[in-house]
Amino acid sequence: MTQNTTPMPGNRRPLPYPGSWSVLGLFTAIIIGFLAASQPITVSVPLIAAVGTFLAVLISPLASIAILLVVAPLRALLATAGAWPLPFDIGQLMFLAAIGASVVHYVIRPGSQHGLYLPKITLSPIYIPVILFIAASGLTVFNAVSIGTWLTEWLKWLSVLIMMFMVENTAGKNRWQWIVFILIAAALANALVGVFIFLGGSGADHFAINDRFFRAFGTFEQPNPFGGFMGLIAPISLMMTYASLNQLIKGRLRHKRVSRVHFYKVLFYSIASIIIVLALFMSWSRGAWLGFAASAGVMIFLLPRKLWYSIAISLAGIVMIASLWFAGLIPSSVMERVTSATSEYFTLYDVRGVDITPLNYAVVERLAHWQAALNMARENPWLGVGLGNYEVAYDDYRLINWQEALGHAHNYYLNILGEAGIIGAFCYVAMWLSILYFTWRIRQHPDQFIRSIGIGLVAAWVYLAIHGLLDNLYVNNLFLHIGTLLGLLVVLYRQTVSDTKVRVA
Repeated sequence: MTQNTTPMPGNRRPLPYPGSWSVLGLFTAIIIGFLAASQPITVSVPLIAAVGTFLAVLISPLASIAILLVVAPLRALLATAGAWPLPFDIGQLMFLAAIGASVVHYVIRPGSQHGLYLPKITLSPIYIPVILFIAASGLTVFNAVSIGTWLTEWLKWLSVLIMMFMVENTAGKNRWQWIVFILIAAALANALVGVFIFLGGSGADHFAINDRFFRAFGTFEQPNPFGGFMGLIAPISLMMTYASLNQLIKGRLRHKRVSRVHFYKVLFYSIASIIIVLALFMSWSRGAWLGFAASAGVMIFLLPRKLWYSIAISLAGIVMIASLWFAGLIPSSVMERVTSATSEYFTLYDVRGVDITPLNYAVVERLAHWQAALNMARENPWLGVGLGNYEVAYDDYRLINWQEALGHAHNYYLNILGEAGIIGAFCYVAMWLSILYFTWRIRQHPDQFIRSIGIGLVAAWVYLAIHGLLDNLYVNNLFLHIGTLLGLLVVLYRQTVSDTKVRVA
């Protein structure tokens, strides 16, 4: 019998010569020491970070994805501070580095017989709706007002597809748990910045709350997308806490002892969940609050395997919240924030003849941008004005009193309708409904741990759908994290199909 000695993708392979790792470490230490001693801190810090990043990428593709997910949200902060001007934003640079690492580790393989290795590609059905949307949005180039703006936005979705592929080829077997850990660690790092800002760390007076606190915005420079990042990862973190705690309890019952690994997992994920949810609340984003309320309801409903358990728990939760609300036990500032959200966000009428006052300004402004998006779709019904071209085309479709474009329509569904027309909007909605269906199938997995993460992914998609009614979350490189979640879905869905012997339709 011939033994297959080909190294598994992602495993660390030895360097060509004995002691190479020691020589590499010594060489690195010398470079870092030289930079620290000879260069000012504003130069040495980024150079040392670049050396460390290069070495991490060289060692493992998983490390390149980890660095990418942690530093990508720094884009807005670095652009605002301008401390270290870069030719591309930090997310784009790390994305290219991650692609390079994947090519080195999976294609150019020094240990293989022919020097090159092409991984076997089996197209998961989850790729199909994403590819169809990319193709449909690609057609909008023929109507695009600005080709450059279209290309920038279109490449975002191509990046999502590439992230899915990279994560699938990196996170096989149980390595997907490391990807989940990295995602939560990235959100935790940003959440800590947000908590610091909320307690007065930003000094941004226009984000003041009751003259005491400040709306948290992390490294996003805006509270709403920051709240979106927290809300997207919070369900995953909460379900990892639940799954790890379940593992800890089962291990204690079976083996009469507590596993140290399981204990540390519960400790990390529980602390991370608390801080991430706190940061979401501190963003003071009504869209994030509504989205998280919906995703929390989904998790509570899906956790029990029996339907009547789900209904009973959901009713108990509704009664408890209603009791707190009507008993006046919820802070008045929070109640006012939630009440104003329902009056502002769920109102739809023609605002062309409305008198603008300080009281209705926020509502009318939002509705005016919705109407601008509808005007784009009305005049360009099939292909819109071009993906990403809302702001460029805004002046031709805006209402008379609203000259500032604000970047997007503050409702992603109307935004995509205006930019990509009926074809693009239909493919976008169909894409997420298909993804929701595939994620729903993971609940059939016999492993409670994987089933729990599947529930977390369903809740994350619900969050994205609700918050999308009020904002655009594909900003500040957040689409890379969404692509990573989709890559995890590919891995878990493949395992579910394999373990439950469910035929893929």
